[in-house]
Amino acid sequence: MRLVHLDLKGAAPRVSYLEQVFPLLSQLGANGVLIEYEDMFPFKGELEILRSPYAYSEEDIERIQQLAEQHKLEVVPLVQTFGHVEFILKHEKYQHLREVERFPNSFNPHVPDTLALLKSILSQVIEKHRRSTWIHIGADEVFHLGEGMDSKNWMSHNKGDVGTMYLKHIKEVLGFLTAQYWGLRALMWDDMLRKISVGALRGEGTGTAAVAPGPGSSSSAHSRVCPDRGRAQCQQEPMPGPVGLWVSGKQEEPEAPSCCWQQCPLAALPAESGIAKHVSPVVWFYAPDFEAEQIGKVMYDHYSVLCELLPVGIPSLAICLQTLVNGGFTEEAKRKVLEVLGLESVQLEQSTCEGRGAFPGVEIYHMVEQVNGHLKESILKALEEESAIKGWFSPYHRKRQFGNPRNMESFGSKVLKLHEDWESFVRDLRAQLERIYFPDTVEEWMEENVNPYLDQLRDLVRDYR
Repeated sequence: MRLVHLDLKGAAPRVSYLEQVFPLLSQLGANGVLIEYEDMFPFKGELEILRSPYAYSEEDIERIQQLAEQHKLEVVPLVQTFGHVEFILKHEKYQHLREVERFPNSFNPHVPDTLALLKSILSQVIEKHRRSTWIHIGADEVFHLGEGMDSKNWMSHNKGDVGTMYLKHIKEVLGFLTAQYWGLRALMWDDMLRKISVGALRGEGTGTAAVAPGPGSSSSAHSRVCPDRGRAQCQQEPMPGPVGLWVSGKQEEPEAPSCCWQQCPLAALPAESGIAKHVSPVVWFYAPDFEAEQIGKVMYDHYSVLCELLPVGIPSLAICLQTLVNGGFTEEAKRKVLEVLGLESVQLEQSTCEGRGAFPGVEIYHMVEQVNGHLKESILKALEEESAIKGWFSPYHRKRQFGNPRNMESFGSKVLKLHEDWESFVRDLRAQLERIYFPDTVEEWMEENVNPYLDQLRDLVRDYR
């Protein structure tokens, strides 16, 4: 299975955009989508509080599955069941389920309401995905596990450790799925398992879950899931029970959570290095930020700012998928990427693409490139390097509305033209974003990436006038 991970915790696209993207994914070699809905799922009843104001409708969920089926993409829903549950635990209603009261990251596995809530969430998601034969339970990065008083008491009374406690909760989740949904297979990330002793794994096991390396994993196609204690010992002490190992391609994360223009993840891997050893059977993409992990990693968690938008990540995603299909970024893979995306060339080392392109959202791709490369630079140059502004229209002058028109006119036409050009550009950008994204995403992206610079120019023009 070659899965593209659509992490919808930020910058979730409209279904009308997925109608354009799904055929592209299929063309490039994907045969499945791993969908992490978070607050975009249309939860009902007591769970309705978890819904975003822009959550997909039940009809949207059905349409997404129809689109996937039409383009031969298997849908695997992902429901976080231990960590990464900020979208749940941020609500006062569920605050009592936090492992540590201050932090909304992880569930307290000892409160009976935790498992009851998870059963409700899993049931609603699975009920709307009856075609799916897989469910992904997440379970990665369970921050602060073992730090809560309930966990400390449990470890003390049961002579257990964090690993045993982690496995106990996972077994309860898997036990529910096994009992309730016959034939449904489970997936989970492996980063927490790699910290657990072989003895604990033998004692507890994880049932029939397949395990996929999560963020930061360095597992290759030939490695086993095991603690960080050396390959030799792992080979001597195999994993207990029928646990399959899936692996995922590890791509470079952006330099910071707010990065909106990501480097090509394969830039550091020349074609002759055998990329197949690095990018293995499961490509995980955080969406869009589709959080490919990583094409575009949309967000780091539910509280972070938006990162890379899906259209910006599509060339990177195309390269990753074709690398998987061809066992490396071969000439054939490169030819296919250029043909499907309508590009003239791709330069891995420079992380650049040449040509207008013909993929869904290509207008946004080029406009974000302009914002990233020119908006800040051109405005700061006008404000900070224009000697006439610094000398005749300083913050002191502007605050007191005091200046000589003769001197002001020496820079006025240039500033007004710059302002007019960027305002026109931003109107077009906003229109393109609104075609693909909901209003909250558009506003947040503009506020984070455009307004901090354009507002400075707007203020200057207002004072000048």
